[in-house]
Amino acid sequence: MSTNVLHLIKGLGPGGAEQLLVNQARASQGGDLDFHVSYLVSWKNHLCAPLAEAGWVTSCLESDRAWDLRWIPRFRQLLLRERIDVVHGHSPLVSAFARLAICTLPKKHRPRSIYTEHNEWGRHRPWTRRLNRLTIGLEDHVIAVSDAVKRSMPASLDVEVLIHGIDIEAVAAQKVHRGAVRHELGIADDEIVIGIVANFRKEKAYDVLLEAAAKVTAENPKVRFVSVGQGPLEAEIRAHHERLGLGDQFLILGYRDDATRVMSAFDIFTLASRHEGLPVSLMDALALELPVVATTVGGIPDALDESNSILIEPGDVAALVAAHTEMAGRARLDAASSGSGAERFDAGAAAATLAEHYREFNES
Repeated sequence: MSTNVLHLIKGLGPGGAEQLLVNQARASQGGDLDFHVSYLVSWKNHLCAPLAEAGWVTSCLESDRAWDLRWIPRFRQLLLRERIDVVHGHSPLVSAFARLAICTLPKKHRPRSIYTEHNEWGRHRPWTRRLNRLTIGLEDHVIAVSDAVKRSMPASLDVEVLIHGIDIEAVAAQKVHRGAVRHELGIADDEIVIGIVANFRKEKAYDVLLEAAAKVTAENPKVRFVSVGQGPLEAEIRAHHERLGLGDQFLILGYRDDATRVMSAFDIFTLASRHEGLPVSLMDALALELPVVATTVGGIPDALDESNSILIEPGDVAALVAAHTEMAGRARLDAASSGSGAERFDAGAAAATLAEHYREFNES
């Protein structure tokens, strides 16, 4: 008997939770499982193509805001039309409304539900947090992407920690592009590249990173910064970059669908985040065996080995400057420790665990 699984998410833009869905799709074996993905925001459709290539069906519920509840009747109709057996939610506010909508269906047509929390609860807006807490008890199963995320959730909840993961081999294979990417970006062999892959949002603290980069590059012109990402603060970040006079010392590449290929040119990976769950880009960096400079937030500390990383408190420009300077000064930056622990982030293992959950809920 086939099990129809519907993933529900706010959008399919190039964010971490969205990319994890693509990774799961590529790692899933199909067979007795049929997958659908529904999203609300029509213009956030960047990842529809890779999901379709993996055999997952995508559909847009045509509502650019979760509070525009006209998406709910369309969601109910989709559940009935496709005979969905399991709904797997990935966005807190959207999932809160979806739980209530599922309850309105006749019992014989009511799917089971799973929810994955991708971020620490302190990151959510107060109303989102309240609605999520009021309705999350309706879930059949709750997952957190890291221990830190689980700790941020109500202690009364029964939460499984499951790292959703990446395709480790595919990411590691991008190393062969290092020389070509550096040539494309105009980076010399003797220059040290500190790179970030993160969208332009407040929690990613690009303001702190830019201030630190200005000081690091002033002291050592052989250090270059490279950013991959897009988002609502892009104009503000580019203006800050211009005010600091960073020029080509800090390349802002914008959105790239080959982000891991670009990362092959990095010597050091960095994140200045104020909040995190467990960043996909950090998992990619470890698969590429890159040294890491990052902040002590979310699941980042648990993911790193102190022998090849430096952790600082968020918001500390001076500490970030010192960490980047120290890491750039270390010898043999291109020979990172082979014990990066990236095997913990295998998408195949996570996809297999999730598949068992889907089957179990459909059979019970």
